[in-house]
Amino acid sequence: MEASDDVEQVIDALYVSPPAGFTAARDEAAAGLKAAGDQAAAKRVAGLRRPTLAAWASNTLVRADPEEVGQFLQLGQALREAHRALDGEQLRDLSHQQHVVIGALAREAVRLAEQAGTPVSEAVEREVEQILRTVLADPAAAEEWASGRLSKPPTPVTEFPTPAEDAVARAAGRAGAARGDAERAGARRRDSGSAREEAALPEAREDGRKAERDADRKAERDAERKAEARRDAERAAAAAEEELRAADEARQRALGRVASADADAERLERDAARARAAREQAHAELAAAEKHRRTADRAARRARDRLPPAEEDGPAPTRRRSRARRPDPR
Repeated sequence: MEASDDVEQVIDALYVSPPAGFTAARDEAAAGLKAAGDQAAAKRVAGLRRPTLAAWASNTLVRADPEEVGQFLQLGQALREAHRALDGEQLRDLSHQQHVVIGALAREAVRLAEQAGTPVSEAVEREVEQILRTVLADPAAAEEWASGRLSKPPTPVTEFPTPAEDAVARAAGRAGAARGDAERAGARRRDSGSAREEAALPEAREDGRKAERDADRKAERDAERKAEARRDAERAAAAAEEELRAADEARQRALGRVASADADAERLERDAARARAAREQAHAELAAAEKHRRTADRAARRARDRLPPAEEDGPAPTRRRSRARRPDPR
């Protein structure tokens, strides 16, 4: 592996490491490169800027799933093309997809940050979402983000490109060119002193004014198309927000059901614990009763064993019975 590849790997590792240790790791890497004799690489590494939390979380997201990054970049390209083409239907579909994907990726970045031992706040999560929106709208920001080496969020881009601005600029350029041509033509005619050219000057000026009026009308039409495209985009965004609100409500209801089910489960566990305790108590009482029964049984057998044997013949039993039947002399 070449030295340049080693430096690139060092830089990649720095930008996915938690920001808290960035400065120390950067200085250590620069010192190692300098000791190895690579002064240029050492200077390059020493000049790296510590990333903000939002930039770092975005870098971890890029490194974690390159395939997802590629799909996100394709979504950005499709959105920009839809805005340029003023395709309202496609804009609605893509705007909804944009909202869903940005939310999912921002949550994944938060999860990765927590997994790396650096939990981030909701404010940082919103910064990550803004970074992702900028990436979709701005190709330069997309390229920077895809490198996985952001040190700070790119400059926010609030609007996607539309053809109206380009059309207005082109129309103004054509009008200016027409006016310039007319003025230059007039100057040439005046300099030549030709009566024929002087006679043609008003026509040239009128041509210039006509070109300017045409450019103005075209600019107005382009502005109207742009306004309509903006309204379509705003309606699509409102629909996406409504879907998000409905999804949030459904999530809250699901959370409520989960909490209720957890409470029921805890209650059932407590009831089961009490039932197990009662069962164990009943078994203990049964064991004690069985033990008592066995003790009583042994005592009964011993008592029976101590009884004198019964006499089979003789007068004694008869006399006892006779005495028993004799009336009391009192």
